Amino acid sequence: MNGAESLVRTLVACGVTTCFANPGTSEMHFDEVEWMRAILGLFECAVTGMADD
Repeated sequence: MNGAESLVRTLVACGVTTCFANPGTSEMHFDEVEWMRAILGLFECAVTGMADD
């Protein structure tokens, strides 16, 4: 297990169900977890706005 996998497991264990991120390589682990909904935005401001609910 690497650091990214450990982070995802911890977030899921804490009840986090959605991850808003900017596309790249570091957040692709969120897309591999069936219990985590990964929403990839193309622009940081758009992702921030989506996450502010």
